[in-house]
Amino acid sequence: MIKIQLVDDEQNILNALQRVLRRHKWTVRAFNNPQEALDDLSQNEYAVIISDYQMPGLDGVTYLQFAKQCQPHAMRMILSAHGDRDSMMHAINRAEIYRFLSKPWEDYELEATLRSAIDLYMLRFENQRLLEQVRSQQTVLLRQQQELLRLETENPGLTRVHRDDDGAVLIEGFEDE
Repeated sequence: MIKIQLVDDEQNILNALQRVLRRHKWTVRAFNNPQEALDDLSQNEYAVIISDYQMPGLDGVTYLQFAKQCQPHAMRMILSAHGDRDSMMHAINRAEIYRFLSKPWEDYELEATLRSAIDLYMLRFENQRLLEQVRSQQTVLLRQQQELLRLETENPGLTRVHRDDDGAVLIEGFEDE
């Protein structure tokens, strides 16, 4: 199940975001208090975390830096009415922001950006799963190779297989009659 965390000090913004995202099969959790949202990061794993840029007490970049430490694989986005170049660069460099969304937003643009972020999150998750599977298989192969070497050392020739031109296994000591 895909989970999205929304953090904004303005409840009406959270309500509007939830309204846009309601038709999707995503679990959306909204927080108007950044500290409560931080506490929630230890309870839930999110695919996407969207934070307002300017909030009292804790700005969005700092919040997303903390979020990155708690959930490094989550896609992080900033939502802001103030989109100057310096603040965007600051956010991208400090918290590794995936996208910078502006207020007000276009619903279709928000949804497309979220779908893109979720697709990337899922792709990274699948890549990690496959990497772990390959590493596990490599470990099994290494153990098998070590066992074959051990057997060959104890019984020279045991691991060599002789085949005929058709690929059939030839057993030494038995001749075709």
